[in-house]
Parts: sequence; structure tokens; C-alpha cells
Amino acid sequence: MWVALVTAVGLMLVIEGVMPFLNPRGFKQTLSAVTHAHDRVLRIAGLASMIVGIVLLYLARMFL
Repeated sequence: MWVALVTAVGLMLVIEGVMPFLNPRGFKQTLSAVTHAHDRVLRIAGLASMIVGIVLLYLARMFL
């Protein structure tokens, strides 16, 4: 279980590091837009992200 958790966290860090590495200016603009967004928009985006993640995990468990 710990191997899977550490693997998942490592993969998440690699994926999150792609945008600031490839396009730092765009990353700064995105962060600026996020800081100016309303709380409701951020909550909806977070909920949508969690739902997509759960669906992907479910599909991975079912078919892989």
C-alpha cells in the first residue's frame, strides 16, 4: 500500500511540475487568475477534480 501511495504522490508532483517548467509565464498568469476567482468557483473546480479522479480510479480498478 505504501508503495502505491508514494508512487501516486510522485506521479502527481511530476505532472504538476510540467506546466511551470514548460511555460512559467503562463503558470504565473494561471495562478493570478486563481487568486482572483470567487470561492464558489474554486469549490466547484475542486469538486469536479475530485469526481474526475474518483471516476478514473474506479475505471482503472475495473479495467486494468
